[in-house]
Amino acid sequence: MNSEIKKIVLAYSGGLDTSIIIPWLKDNYPGTEVVAVCTNVGQNDDLDGLEEKALASGASKLYLKDIRKEFVEDYLYPLIRSGAIYEGKYLLGTSIARPLQAKVQVEVALQEQADAVAHGCTGKGNDQVRFELTYKALAPQLKVIAPWRLWDISSREDAVEYAEEHNIPLGNISKKNIYSRDANLWHMSHEGGDLEDPWNRPEGSLFQLTVSPQDAPDKETEITVEFKKGIPAGVDGEELEPLKIIEKLNRLGAENGIGRSDVVETRLVGMKSRGVYETPGGTILFKALRELEMLTLDSDALHFKELMAQRYAELVYGGKWFTTLRESIDAFMEKISEYVTGSVKLSLYKGNIIISGRKSPYSLYFKELASFGATSYNHSDAEGFINLYGLSTGVTAMVHRGVQKDTGQAPSIKEMASFHEK
Repeated sequence: MNSEIKKIVLAYSGGLDTSIIIPWLKDNYPGTEVVAVCTNVGQNDDLDGLEEKALASGASKLYLKDIRKEFVEDYLYPLIRSGAIYEGKYLLGTSIARPLQAKVQVEVALQEQADAVAHGCTGKGNDQVRFELTYKALAPQLKVIAPWRLWDISSREDAVEYAEEHNIPLGNISKKNIYSRDANLWHMSHEGGDLEDPWNRPEGSLFQLTVSPQDAPDKETEITVEFKKGIPAGVDGEELEPLKIIEKLNRLGAENGIGRSDVVETRLVGMKSRGVYETPGGTILFKALRELEMLTLDSDALHFKELMAQRYAELVYGGKWFTTLRESIDAFMEKISEYVTGSVKLSLYKGNIIISGRKSPYSLYFKELASFGATSYNHSDAEGFINLYGLSTGVTAMVHRGVQKDTGQAPSIKEMASFHEK
């Protein structure tokens, strides 16, 4: 191992992987100091005993950073405004947190004058890319240590055995409770175990945030979500702080069985993987914002935003947060959402989100124009519009049908006009 490395800053969660990494680093980099960094992004873990656990595992100190406010305002809100959903199903809960967590880790590493940063991501997963692209963007001089790409441990079962051999407390992690989970304010993900067979239905006990739709209330829960310029601004007429909005919608969604998603996705390394996600509040916000955009954006803007949302999702999923393209798309999203302001009324019922109404001071919906009743709309205007709109279609059809088989010549303009009159 590299003898020049004297201090390593580890992204630490207290879970299985990072718990065993500390003694592994101490064994493989003799004399090296290991500093642990844990970021609170709303994972709802008991963080009180984390410092004691980190120190007992061999870390010299633990930085515990509460970054929930920054996470919501600078990461989740731009994500919501963009409408980005990866491969049409994944709301990017883990993906969106990693750049911020890695950024904080880099800040600590620079403060500590460390030589290297380390993470507990596997060589098969996406998170290794997300962490390391952030390292490259913010502090490319730091060396990167990725134990999963170096050690002999090849499975979570092996990791459990390693922890037991080194007397590392595992809490509720065991060979029987083998799901790999990630949680934050936005979601909770579940991978591994019986989910590795895509034919298996997730067991009810797997879900940690949301009630089963079958067990949800037998009556609708009606709510109204307010937005200003594409950003959530309040719930039920009450203006709330960003963190409070996420927490409230998470609670309401979870109580009504909202936000469960079973996804087979394409990882960055190319393989298919399966994850089950719970994103109650996020599912509500994405649905509500989409309805408001359909009311306030013209067709060109709406359709182009959809294209940009797909690209934005790919960038977030791929860990390319600190890039010129992502920042530029965000500038586009800010501009295009300038008039996406208003309220959306929804009913939550047994896993379903039912749109009950929407309104905006910038609504492009005019009843007088859209009504089937008497309006100022001149129906005869449609004839000229259709003739021009369908000109290329008509010309193509006439040419294809009118070509003379014997001469191979297209009909003249006069002949095409005569064809049209018929």
